Amino acid sequence: MIYDLLLILYFLGVVIGLFFVFKKAGVEPWKALIPLYNIVVWIKVCGKSWRWYIYFLIPAINVFCFLLLVVETAKCFRRYGFWEQTAAVIFPWLYMPVLGLSNLEYTNPADLPPHKVSEARDWLDAIVFALVAAVIIRGNMLEFYKIPSSSMEKSLLVGDYLMVSKMAYGPRVSMTPLSFPLVHNVLPLTNGTVESYIKWPQLPYHRYCGFGEIKRFDAVVFNYPDGDTMCTAQFSNRSYHDLVREYGKEAVETDRVYDRDGNRIEIGKIRVRPVDKRENFIKRCIGLPGDDLQIVNQQVLINGTPIENPEHLQFTYAVLFKPQMSNPIKVLDELGVSQEDLYSALSVQNESHSPYLMMPLSRDVAAKLAARYDVADVQCLVFPPDSSDSRMLFPHAAGYNWSIDNFGPVHIPAKGETLHLTAANIELYRRLIEVYEGNTLSVDGETILINGEPTNTYTCRMNYYWMMGDNRHNSVDSRFWGFVPEDHIVGKASTIVFSRDKDHRKVRLNRLFKNASAIN
Repeated sequence: MIYDLLLILYFLGVVIGLFFVFKKAGVEPWKALIPLYNIVVWIKVCGKSWRWYIYFLIPAINVFCFLLLVVETAKCFRRYGFWEQTAAVIFPWLYMPVLGLSNLEYTNPADLPPHKVSEARDWLDAIVFALVAAVIIRGNMLEFYKIPSSSMEKSLLVGDYLMVSKMAYGPRVSMTPLSFPLVHNVLPLTNGTVESYIKWPQLPYHRYCGFGEIKRFDAVVFNYPDGDTMCTAQFSNRSYHDLVREYGKEAVETDRVYDRDGNRIEIGKIRVRPVDKRENFIKRCIGLPGDDLQIVNQQVLINGTPIENPEHLQFTYAVLFKPQMSNPIKVLDELGVSQEDLYSALSVQNESHSPYLMMPLSRDVAAKLAARYDVADVQCLVFPPDSSDSRMLFPHAAGYNWSIDNFGPVHIPAKGETLHLTAANIELYRRLIEVYEGNTLSVDGETILINGEPTNTYTCRMNYYWMMGDNRHNSVDSRFWGFVPEDHIVGKASTIVFSRDKDHRKVRLNRLFKNASAIN
């Protein structure tokens, strides 16, 4: 509620300022009270051309125009000082009323004498102006994001540059306000060693109204739910919690972790990061709050009903070529298999001495391979429910003999929903209760204690979502770390604005301006 009030006060301050500015400019002050019309009048007061009406209709550009009008208003009162104009751009809600109520006189822009500034001042003005506008746009409207891994292929490809809309689900208030502008969690040119923020103070989670809510199949950008504690040498490859589960807390925290072959696994510095400074992930929303989700032989069921699969959904296939296949690498390249996937498959083949190549393929590509005369066999791998890696999957507890292809059932909690807790299901909701919603939880036999009080129910304070990659056998997603809380949501991947194929070093023109959340 307090954040909504502050937003209202922000715009109310500007309107009040315009009321008195219009009065000094000889314009009926009531015109400042009419939304949108006050912008039209304001543009005229500042002596700007009709093109500005168009600029104000363009998202992101209108932010620059708004701030520039504040500066132009200051100039109409012959206020040219650098610090004053900087204050006007940063605090327009305060500056405009002060300007309007001052004893300064308004001068029509056409009558203003020429005012020259130094080249250094010109650069300073441009930098401050652009920085403030960029921070507002990046924090509240849109941000650009590069696909770094193949977990969403072939729907979203490595090298795709996406426009992420923060207005789609509503802008999230920065929970870590003291941070270096326009960077995420580490300062540039520091090799990732210096954090870009100060943890204190931490503001409570709040999201302003947006254009809609998360829908099933949306491609969503969110903060890594397993990344509250992370090892700098691992990042998203393997989370701190994942390493602790496999090697033990003491080994991880003393940096003495070794794989089965005795090779040391570098841990790096262990850091604890606030929610909005955790690594950004992108996955497809498969489960919504209140859904019951289950995966049976790779098919996702929601509330017992199979859902539509994305057209370019991928699984790992075992492919056996006949001896007469002259150039399998060329064939696979023509079918869109990336060089990274291909060389990884060749490496596994050499190590295992298997005649099969194991690689992620869509059903369409697999069918094209199977139809070739020089391909002997194409098999889709399906991991059974008793897979030995079940303890590495959510909820990381005994008794859940699930696999990445046969998973659940699991219920996805909704805000305000009361969960009925038992010793048998508490592990599904432990992290939700303890970490995401900040309670203490302990289990003594059949007794569950939350914040020291025995209980068998818990009412959720947030909505939760289930995210999965379209490259199902090559995606670390909700099957590994569970629910994604609403306070971790950054925005919706809306449009592919650029795409470059690093394998062939060319721009993918056919992907430009495509809907990034489309499933076909």
